[in-house]
Amino acid sequence: MRALKRFYDKTSLATRIRVSYFIILLPVVLFMCLMLYTMNVKNRRYDELINDVDRASQFSLDFKKDFDYEIYLVIVESKTFGESELENMLSDASKVVDDLEQSANINSENVARLKDVRKYLRNLRTYASRIEQNLKDGDKYEENIEIWENDVQIVTYLVRETILQFIYYELQDLRQSRSEMNAFYTTMSSYIIVGALGVGILVVFISYYISQSITSPVRELSKLTEKVARGDLTARSRVDSGSEIAVLSESFNEMIDRISRLLDQVKSEQESLRKAELELLQAQINPHFLYNTLDTIVWLAEAGDRVSVVSMVGSLSKFFRTSLGEGKEEVTIKDELDHVRSYLEIQQVRYQDILTYSIDVPEEAFSAPVPKITLQPLVENALYHGIKNKRGMGTIKITGKIENKCLYLLIEDNGIGMSPERVVQISSRMNDPAPSGDSDGKVEMFGLSNVNERIRRKYGQRYGIHIDSTYNVGTTVTLLLPLS
Repeated sequence: MRALKRFYDKTSLATRIRVSYFIILLPVVLFMCLMLYTMNVKNRRYDELINDVDRASQFSLDFKKDFDYEIYLVIVESKTFGESELENMLSDASKVVDDLEQSANINSENVARLKDVRKYLRNLRTYASRIEQNLKDGDKYEENIEIWENDVQIVTYLVRETILQFIYYELQDLRQSRSEMNAFYTTMSSYIIVGALGVGILVVFISYYISQSITSPVRELSKLTEKVARGDLTARSRVDSGSEIAVLSESFNEMIDRISRLLDQVKSEQESLRKAELELLQAQINPHFLYNTLDTIVWLAEAGDRVSVVSMVGSLSKFFRTSLGEGKEEVTIKDELDHVRSYLEIQQVRYQDILTYSIDVPEEAFSAPVPKITLQPLVENALYHGIKNKRGMGTIKITGKIENKCLYLLIEDNGIGMSPERVVQISSRMNDPAPSGDSDGKVEMFGLSNVNERIRRKYGQRYGIHIDSTYNVGTTVTLLLPLS
């Protein structure tokens, strides 16, 4: 049974369907063959009984009257023995008896009756021969009349009565056969109903089992595809039912393996890309910022301002220590604030006539992780694209607040601000690291895009940068981060 099940599991879907048709049709065909055979046997017996009655009916029921009259004519010498029909009448009667004896359906009692009829016909032939001999001898009229009255008429009576009894009992058998056929048809009707119910149950069972054997592995593969669609690439198919489904299962597993390898490759490439982007951002910041800062230090040293020189060198050292960060991609909020504070201290010395700043972030957020060099590009944008483009003193405020397990860092400036169209343009192209436009616009977009993209890759699409700005009033850049 197990070997049969294993063989069935390995067969193709088309073969399963063909097998199901065969299993359904086989009992129907066998039942029909049995019913047709039984009906044929019953009909043959019925036909043979009818033929027997028909052959028996060929035996003239007027045989007694005709034979008695014909032999009387011979006795009274109205006909010669040769002119009479006596021999023909006896031959015809014997032929009917011969035909009836060859039937296989005659019961034993009627067989005995036919033997009696044959014996009676022999006696009649004997009586006819005696009468013929008496006629030849002459002067035996009285003896012939006595034979006719006491022998011939009695025997012809017995022939007629025996044949009538034969027909009667054959009709009885015919009626019995008819009853048997009616009972057979009634039984067959019951069998047909029961068989139809059985076949119906078999069809339901086979159709359910066959459909289950086909749809069950398909449903299992469907569930696995849903798991894969939800990101579970550990799912593997174990379906081996049906040759087509087994091939599909193996192809599915190969596809998932290949997708896993491709995703690992993409992750590795994205990791390399993030590192390259960070290095590019550092390369963008470090040279120009370093050149300008060193120029400022030289200028302060020439002016003899030793305190400012020491302060700027210390801030520059802190700034680059955090920027380089020993290859780390993630730092704490406290480290990031120290980094941007060093940057603002240096820039305040350079732009002391137009720049003031303040930092107010709750200490509860200091230990939260954040991608390295996140705030500095935003502060740099506020300085170069906001405050420098506005005459007079400018202020940069960095504030933080915690809401619903999220940290909101706000970089506010009272610089030139932006028009609504410009805000929409920057927000819609935030993910483009190098949009078309002037070089300042490229730098501005690169810093924002880099920070926004790194945060979303790290924490998800709900986090990142949001910009609010009013022309001639100022700009607020809100940075949303998870607070674990």
